[in-house]
Amino acid sequence: MSRSAHPAGPRHADVLPEGHYSAPPADLNALDPKVWAQTVTRDEDGVVTVGGIPVTRLAEEYGTPAYVLDEADFRARARAWRSAFGADADVFYAGKAFLSRAVVRWLHEEGLNVDVCSGGELATALSAGMPADRIAFHGNNKSVDEIIRAVEAGVGHIVLDSFQEIVRVAHIAQGLGKRQKVLIRITVGVEAHTHEFIATAHEDQKFGIPLAGGQAAEAVRRALQLDGLELVGIHSHIGSQIFDMSGFEVAAHRVVSLLKAVRDEHGVELPEIDLGGGLGIAYTSDDDPREPHEIAKALTEIVTRECEAAKLRTPRISVEPGRAIVGPTAFTLYEVGTIKPLDGLRTYVSVDGGMSDNIRTALYDAEYSVALVSRTSDAEPMLARVVGKHCESGDIVVKDAFLPSDLAPGDLIAVPATGAYCRSMASNYNHVLRPPVVAVDGGEARVIVRRETEEDLLRLDVG
Repeated sequence: MSRSAHPAGPRHADVLPEGHYSAPPADLNALDPKVWAQTVTRDEDGVVTVGGIPVTRLAEEYGTPAYVLDEADFRARARAWRSAFGADADVFYAGKAFLSRAVVRWLHEEGLNVDVCSGGELATALSAGMPADRIAFHGNNKSVDEIIRAVEAGVGHIVLDSFQEIVRVAHIAQGLGKRQKVLIRITVGVEAHTHEFIATAHEDQKFGIPLAGGQAAEAVRRALQLDGLELVGIHSHIGSQIFDMSGFEVAAHRVVSLLKAVRDEHGVELPEIDLGGGLGIAYTSDDDPREPHEIAKALTEIVTRECEAAKLRTPRISVEPGRAIVGPTAFTLYEVGTIKPLDGLRTYVSVDGGMSDNIRTALYDAEYSVALVSRTSDAEPMLARVVGKHCESGDIVVKDAFLPSDLAPGDLIAVPATGAYCRSMASNYNHVLRPPVVAVDGGEARVIVRRETEEDLLRLDVG
């Protein structure tokens, strides 16, 4: 018998059974480098610093909550991905993870391309100076206006997501006197999440054209016949927060099988293959992500082996890391407010943000780490749940973590690995103002996305 969801959310009045959670860490003051940005450390007074700046100063100057982004870490990760894949492959940063004009400029300078999936993301990339031919445009329901703007701008690739879109883009491009380079996104029947993959019927989704039943092959036939399109390759994306390469191996085999069928039927060897993104990061000390050079080696070997077996030239590989670049580079800085102990259960620690600045815990049941960052403490650990200020029982930032038992209102705590999907999915729920993004580098800090104001809210409310 199925159970319907509680109207207040899946974690309404949720209580962990004894022994469900892990034991407290040996040192609550330690900062695991797996989950914190590269320049994060504690100074001699026990205050956490990033880019050489104490978080206490950042809180004073920019307020809380705030997303604090380590620019040096971001650039280092971008360079690592670019270097790992080399000149014979393309790295497209997935802008949906977090996009701003400053980030676009960093990407341009570090030699990465940008993947966008809306007119707003396209506008941001173009306004920051990213060359249009280094932009790929995704999306399952691109509007006519978005397609016109992308084609007029001269984007390098449009990723076609449906039979209707094949015709739509071809018609628009031809009307503008252009021949638009495109990829066809296919669903290969593989869904990969974290440490496992299931190679069954995962065509039941809104993205892509199924490989099953010959639909992807028919999409290729139609695209090759239209004058407004230049079909250059196949796109495949199999999941998110992936640590295991097994799913990619199955997906690559199926994509290459399609490339072979295209060669055999049309005499055309498509020159590109985009394997998407979804590579995982460490949100907690238990996560064990792969390094970019390991991922590049594995993906290149998989595609090369499959193409050799099919007697195909190895196509140019593209990947789309977003979370894997920006996720670990930022943390969210909060001020502690109400602290509510529940005897025999846990202590609820309320902060001045919540689901409006990080919806992922409520939306995906995501797990995060948290630390006291304005000082050190020798107090005993307490089991805590970090929650926000919203009128919602599911307003949880960190479900279960250990914090010092002497935690007090006014302390600063920080949640690492919030660079991806937190600011980009932030909302004004309860008319809470969205936090700023503060970039730090070499002892300097600057706002790259400013904090919203009440005037911003009221300006949109035309009465």
